[in-house]
Amino acid sequence: MARPSIPLPAIAVNRPAADGPVVVSIPHAGRIYPPEILAAARVSKEDLERLEDSWCDRIAAGAEQSGATVVRAMWARAVADCNRGEGQMAPGEVAPMLRPQFSAPGRKERAGLGVVPTRLPHCGPLWRRPLDRAELEWRLDRLHRPYHAALAGELAAVRDRFGRAILIDLHSMPPIPPGQSGHGARLIVGDRHGATADPELVERVIAAAARLGEPVGRNQPYAGGHIVRTHGRPAEGIDAVQIEIDRTLYLGGDRYPDAARAARLAQWFSELLTELADLFPGDNSLPLAAE
Repeated sequence: MARPSIPLPAIAVNRPAADGPVVVSIPHAGRIYPPEILAAARVSKEDLERLEDSWCDRIAAGAEQSGATVVRAMWARAVADCNRGEGQMAPGEVAPMLRPQFSAPGRKERAGLGVVPTRLPHCGPLWRRPLDRAELEWRLDRLHRPYHAALAGELAAVRDRFGRAILIDLHSMPPIPPGQSGHGARLIVGDRHGATADPELVERVIAAAARLGEPVGRNQPYAGGHIVRTHGRPAEGIDAVQIEIDRTLYLGGDRYPDAARAARLAQWFSELLTELADLFPGDNSLPLAAE
């Protein structure tokens, strides 16, 4: 008799040997597709992979050596989007009995990019039928809720040890098209327009990004999603910044990492984490600007 399959963990938490005040969140680079998800899909696995922030976890390959804790989704974004709130869905994408709880969808939800992605351009609906309550709760319980619980726990532990915590929420993006706000930028630093992080910290991140020699934008078109909005509470000692990196900076034409370019970004990201860790050697405040 065949052995029953053992589900792989939906999330991973990797802590450094010598920890620091930085926690890295990687919510969209998961590449595990549970059998239940593939069975529910009306499109191919290759189509679902278009939702991924393809291989951006490679950019954080040296994060632990730089003293950062890494919280990473192992299951794919097609299961649930950890950078959306539980109430972010369009009513038309769910079963009729669920529609009253999703009464005010925004632009992303109307486009099918809610807490469960439901549509993609050139694919149409991703699932064989609208989500019912059992399926929605399964997705939230297996991935979304454990991810946020783990992230909140790591941030609280780091803040308790160092006085403050820094959350870097790492993403990748397609090139920003002409005519869209932010066109030309290849890295976007988001802080919800000043709401989720100390301005000095954000300026440090922007300056570090500029050292790559690539155009850097701030908050346009990506100001930060549910993760930094939920966990970034500067008044309570947790600063949160979202970083979006143009995928063409590290992927080849086959959508796999180019070794040299990915290594360059990983080195840059490690240096950024080390620099940010030095901001909080155990003190409760950011250093003042140089006089």
